[in-house]
Amino acid sequence: MQVPSKLKTLTMAVAMVAGSTLLATGVMSPALAVDATPQVRVDMTVPDFSALVQQNAAAVVNVTVTGKGQPAMAMGNVPDQDDDNNPFGELFKRAPIPPGGRNMPSHGLGSGFIVSSDGYVITNHHVVEDADKITVKLNDKREFQAKVIGSDPQSDIALLKIDASGLPTVTIGDAENLKVGQWVFAIGAPFGLERTATKGIVSALGRSLPNDTYVPFIQTDVPINPGNSGGPLFDLTGKVVGINSQIFSRSGGYMGLSFAIPANVAMDVVAQLKADGHVTRGWLGVSLQEVTQDLARSFNLEQPRGALVADVSTDSPAAKAGLKTGDIIVAYAGKPVNDSADLPPLVGVTKPGSNRTLTVIRDGRQQDIAVTLGQLPSKDQNELAANGAPADDGPRLNVMVADLPPDQLGKAGVDGGVLVRQVGPGVASEAGVRPGDVLVSLNNQKIKDAAHLRQLVRELPRGKRVPLLVKRDKGAMYLAVEIPDNGKQPG
Repeated sequence: MQVPSKLKTLTMAVAMVAGSTLLATGVMSPALAVDATPQVRVDMTVPDFSALVQQNAAAVVNVTVTGKGQPAMAMGNVPDQDDDNNPFGELFKRAPIPPGGRNMPSHGLGSGFIVSSDGYVITNHHVVEDADKITVKLNDKREFQAKVIGSDPQSDIALLKIDASGLPTVTIGDAENLKVGQWVFAIGAPFGLERTATKGIVSALGRSLPNDTYVPFIQTDVPINPGNSGGPLFDLTGKVVGINSQIFSRSGGYMGLSFAIPANVAMDVVAQLKADGHVTRGWLGVSLQEVTQDLARSFNLEQPRGALVADVSTDSPAAKAGLKTGDIIVAYAGKPVNDSADLPPLVGVTKPGSNRTLTVIRDGRQQDIAVTLGQLPSKDQNELAANGAPADDGPRLNVMVADLPPDQLGKAGVDGGVLVRQVGPGVASEAGVRPGDVLVSLNNQKIKDAAHLRQLVRELPRGKRVPLLVKRDKGAMYLAVEIPDNGKQPG
């Protein structure tokens, strides 16, 4: 559409004149002149990345994995796309890689970078997860079989080792010095195209993504595609400031939103993997909630800030320190907590057993609370199998459960119950029971253990709904279950 010539003139006049007000007639009036905000001069010249790429390309490697079933390579940790509670399930996707036939070996591609001349290589956990064979190809076309020193799914970092020496290495930078808007670039092998360099800017910092509690991601608009996973993100000094990990996409390909793990986070993980083969994280034992404008008003805050404590786990470090539901954590060890997503990474990187100070707002007053952090339970500890084979409670509910030892009951905040290991078709599934739930009571009777549950199930009346109390994700809810009265087994 053509813009009228008068409008063009007025637009140019407004753009060119500072400190003056333009009347509707297009005549400037000195009487109405006002001081304008000083203009910031921006140099729009795109930097030349060629020297930096040449300097670092030799330390970037291709990672090829061979596994069975689905390809080992993917473009990021992916939330459950069938989870109705996850609004991002359809947007955070693993990039499609053509798999082999069923039970046939499949191949995947990723990137990585060398951090020591004796052959230590960093890549993503999701690149090498469940891989039977890992091959690292250097810039000079030499190939080495790699072994996994350690891999951490929560940070999506894996440390590999190849039998080589005198290798070129990258220089690790400080991601905490990054600023939104500054130039960054990546080197990797998208779709297997080796030594591909792409550039962009930092779009946001400290970004929290679904299912990634302990990583404050760097968001960029650097083009990242399948095969870039595990590759380095550089700043304009040629130092690694991040590890490319995820994309935000409707198609599985690049759509302008890429996410990298900060180098500071990655190197802390790498140090633990190299020393111990696994990662330990600090644990507070609280459920957090974002402070909205309405909640801020209800707690008499001038503006929304901090992390609202929605639940405190029984016998947790937070409980022992005296933290209460309704407390708003606004600082951790002197570092401000502006959003609920700010706190978990700070706690996670703290060594278990360390003493830290929490600054909280309670009843409108700010106070400091000293806390000694515990160790974050592992995934296996959270999902806990019993000290023996799981017990089958029978087909009336069609669930498989496991007894919980006393320490796990305490961590779950209950004094009795059983852990759901599997859910088959039937009334429990229809009621909404999921693997990982802790069944606390059935028909208003507390569940002591798996044997007791079997007894309670046998006594259930047919054709009548009864309440089932479930502990899930540090919260609790009632579900209604009904045993059919037709004498047939459900499902």
